[in-house]
Amino acid sequence: MTPGARVAAAIEILDMIGDGQPAEQVLTRWGRGNRFAGSKDRAAIRDYVFDVLRTRRSCAWLGRAATGRGLMIGLLRSEGIDPETLFTGEGHAPAPLADYEVALPEGKIPASEAWNLPDWLRAQMIEGLGDQAETTARLLQARAPVTLRVNTAKTNASGAILMLDEAGVTAKLNPLSVTALTVVDGARRVRNAPAYQDGFVELQDAGSQALVDALPRAARVLDYCAGGGGKALAIAARGANAVFAHDIDPARMRDLPLRAARADAEITQLAGGDLARSGPYDLVLVDAPCSGSGSWRRAPEAKWNLTPDHLDKITQIQDDILDRSSKLVSVNGTLAYATCSVLPVENRARIDAFLARHSDWQCIWEQTYPVSPQSDGFYTAHLTRKK
Repeated sequence: MTPGARVAAAIEILDMIGDGQPAEQVLTRWGRGNRFAGSKDRAAIRDYVFDVLRTRRSCAWLGRAATGRGLMIGLLRSEGIDPETLFTGEGHAPAPLADYEVALPEGKIPASEAWNLPDWLRAQMIEGLGDQAETTARLLQARAPVTLRVNTAKTNASGAILMLDEAGVTAKLNPLSVTALTVVDGARRVRNAPAYQDGFVELQDAGSQALVDALPRAARVLDYCAGGGGKALAIAARGANAVFAHDIDPARMRDLPLRAARADAEITQLAGGDLARSGPYDLVLVDAPCSGSGSWRRAPEAKWNLTPDHLDKITQIQDDILDRSSKLVSVNGTLAYATCSVLPVENRARIDAFLARHSDWQCIWEQTYPVSPQSDGFYTAHLTRKK
């Protein structure tokens, strides 16, 4: 595909997303329906689409329209590319710019557009994050780092870096965790690299790894909201005697047995009815469902789809999960709460609400990991029963 044809494809996909269709589904359908597009074409189109989704409001302002065409005009301008060089109408390229599209918007982009957030979320961030709100909003507009976790049960960071290098993947140490590596070149080769295929490294954000690093050592550990099981695998690599994984939707854990076998880890999956029978647990990790605001670089659609009512429902779910999971903690055990959110209403506010309902519990430690070039944004707190 020519560069102009890639832009035209991105416009088509963005229009479908604008009609309410999920981005991943649209990209998958488009790829299946356009077999002529090679892997590099699909990757470039995907990058266009997600770059726009991260910066939709500023792209619409720069392109003078919130259509797929206007958004792509705006994206190219934001990257210092003259849209007229790609909007030529030749071959499969988009039609040339109309007169109104050629003219640049006047003045400086308003803050309401530059933050690239819904207005209500911008207000929420300002209220909750103060001076860090704008920095966080702008960091969420960039592409997320590709980060790996070294499986220390099989190798060390130096060994993993060498193995990756042999497969054309360049990685460096990430300062947030001793097990974290940031990929600086060859990210799309990671999944085919022997280091990944053979379980020496796993894809995992550095913030998630730092969260696991901070967990107390425990003999029996339950990952209560395990999802794909990444944190359970990281805990197992630390040498816990018994690691259990549970998720309200067991299908989310369908790949965990394969991942555990690849990593030489032993993890027992538990259905809801088995939790109490297998308990209590010395450590219960609750990586709670959340807005995902700390990881919106990876899933930028979520920030445009989130509503105040939905956020309220999420906090109610978080409260319910904390109440239920606390009953599974041993007398001297630890309940570790975590989210990949930067919104205080999902973080410290939930801990305060839990402590107000359970006067026999206390928060002994908490940490916020802000969105940064090294990692997504995370929050975690450790709770224990009062002596």
